[in-house]
Amino acid sequence: MIDIDKWQEILKSLSKQKVRTALTAFGVFWGILMLVVLLGFGTGFGNKVIGDFGENTNVVLMWSSNSTQLPYMGLSKGRRIGLTQEDVDAIREKVPGVKMVDGKNSIGGWGSPTEVIYEQESGSFSVSGSHAGWLPYEFGNMSKIVEGRYINQLDELQKRKVAVIGTRVKELLFKHEKSVLGKSISIQGVHFVVIGVYKNISTGEGGDDSNSSIMVPNETARRAFNAMEKFDLIFFTPKPGYSAVDLEQRVKELIYERKKVHPDDKGVLATWNHEKFFKEQQNLVLGILGFSWMVAIGTIIAGVIGVGNIMLIVIKERTREIGLRKALGATPLNISLMIMHESLVITLLAGYSGLVVGVVLLEVIKVVLVKLGQGDGMFASPFIDIGTALLALAVLVITGVLAALLPAIKAASVNPIVALQDE
Repeated sequence: MIDIDKWQEILKSLSKQKVRTALTAFGVFWGILMLVVLLGFGTGFGNKVIGDFGENTNVVLMWSSNSTQLPYMGLSKGRRIGLTQEDVDAIREKVPGVKMVDGKNSIGGWGSPTEVIYEQESGSFSVSGSHAGWLPYEFGNMSKIVEGRYINQLDELQKRKVAVIGTRVKELLFKHEKSVLGKSISIQGVHFVVIGVYKNISTGEGGDDSNSSIMVPNETARRAFNAMEKFDLIFFTPKPGYSAVDLEQRVKELIYERKKVHPDDKGVLATWNHEKFFKEQQNLVLGILGFSWMVAIGTIIAGVIGVGNIMLIVIKERTREIGLRKALGATPLNISLMIMHESLVITLLAGYSGLVVGVVLLEVIKVVLVKLGQGDGMFASPFIDIGTALLALAVLVITGVLAALLPAIKAASVNPIVALQDE
């Protein structure tokens, strides 16, 4: 049963010093607000990072980076290693755990834009080969088809001259066209039909560069642009249960063996391992969340200390009252609970207010960012799940107890005789 008289007494006691109570409560309010906002942005950032990777968390890219620096098996140094279809077939057959492996070529070389023409318009763009279902591996799950479709298996089998272009390419070449599907573009004099448009939704310069790319079936590109001798790089992914890091090492060893490269010649092949990068991003997310907790908990502790100090002052001001209560039969437990209840009321009301305001603030920020066209940004989806909200409530209860503990002990130890003589 709720003791109405007790709660009326608590509220009356707190209302005697409205300004002091409000300032004390603000410390807890601000701490919980900081906790919700920081964790909201940290969680949103983490969800965005992990969501962008999607299934693309363990793909490895490998390419020839330098000439051999050491002679080996009668061969001189200074040899350039090329990756061929035979290498891809050997990886598929001899390296256990490989799920997918294939080659990729870039028209004009990596980092070298190629002139593309549509009627009277022209521009320089990155053009490269791709494969069916490879869009997530090209730019991560940050890319999506917004018109038409991506390259499929029939395009590859029939060596079709088709192309998928980025939104930036569409803007520059097709300025006055509502639909670009079925239009023909010329890449180094070879005509390709546009079958799709993709958009990279990542923010910053990297996203703009990705949207300035064109992808065609890789086998078509090799034949059309006389690049049958070798691949510029190869992609491979491990089967479930296999590590991309271990697979990378095994593939390197196989290529070194096939190309007769000295095992200590470390700079011949370069790799980009998405599994390593994914783990680095995970650690970054954990670091952001950890830092958020540290800042928020520090702020909450400061608020708790403020509540504790104020309650000690309250006890000092109410020494005669506490002594009178004891003289009339109140036990130390009764006195302790009285002080703890007052402290808990301050912290819980202030903390819950901070929790509600924080959640509302996150939703407002999300809506504003969407209206400003930044809804796909890395920090544009702040999010607090039910587990975090319950954890914040637990923090509230704990902080309330801690704030009341020392003042309650102090109040319980008051000597009634001395207290009644207090002026």
